Amino acid sequence: MDQTRLPGEEVYLRLETVDGLVEAIRRLRVRGAPALGVAGALGVALAAKQFEAGRERDQAVHLLRTARPTAVNLARGVERAVALLPSFEAVLTEALRVRDEEIANSRSMAQRGADLVQSLCGAAPTLLTHCNTGGLATVVDGTALAVVFELHRRGALGGVIASETRPLLQGARLTTWELRKANIPHRLAVDSAGPFLMARGEVGAVILGADRICANGDVVNKIGSYAHALGARAAGIPFICVAPESTVDLATASGADVEIEDRGAAEVAGATAPEGTDAVNPAFDVTPAELVTAVVTDRRTFSGRADA
Repeated sequence: MDQTRLPGEEVYLRLETVDGLVEAIRRLRVRGAPALGVAGALGVALAAKQFEAGRERDQAVHLLRTARPTAVNLARGVERAVALLPSFEAVLTEALRVRDEEIANSRSMAQRGADLVQSLCGAAPTLLTHCNTGGLATVVDGTALAVVFELHRRGALGGVIASETRPLLQGARLTTWELRKANIPHRLAVDSAGPFLMARGEVGAVILGADRICANGDVVNKIGSYAHALGARAAGIPFICVAPESTVDLATASGADVEIEDRGAAEVAGATAPEGTDAVNPAFDVTPAELVTAVVTDRRTFSGRADA
């Protein structure tokens, strides 16, 4: 599904070339760390089918691996599939295995995360989300939003405040679309309102995903996450990160070592600023481990260092 067309249109793309997939990744037609891992692995299958072994195939794999640098899942999905080259059948089988693992991961994170929220927040909290962490970002259910769905199924959810997630509005466009489809009560808030709503007692916990979790426990996620973490700390409420174990990158010591993608001025300045206005547009930020109450993966729940 072309996520840039939501919520107005549900348009499905059939991608048959590596260049087409790379363009879809760069333009966020497909996005979300787990979904990018699956897309990257399937992209290697496209490369195996499209090119014989040699320079063209190597270049195609490089383009896939580097299409978006911050989320670790994309490169990992590519590497898992590359290990099975040159066999197209073996690569495709591995790519589908990556997909199936993400489906199982979502179900595990939903249960584990819902148990944690109930233990920390009691009955029916209102949760604040940031960016999009549902099936659109994974394959089914999601990461943090899978926890929201599970709490709703348990009758243990007071509601959701979806942070709009500027500048591309993944929360406003995508999360609200998924919540509406699931018939979950929700409200939309501008990003900067989050900390004030927490201070006013309208939020029981912040729950969001991650594009990379570093060895020291730093969480790299969509820009705006750090501000919500500071607000949660000031309000004395939990700040919970939900992501598959594949997003934990023990080879990266801390958030300071992560390449943060800057997407240029056009997304920020657009038609609203005077022509020629420059902008700084980091797509992600780093939340220090000490501000994270807990990280929930499909295998474990931890606080502090990921490599402990």
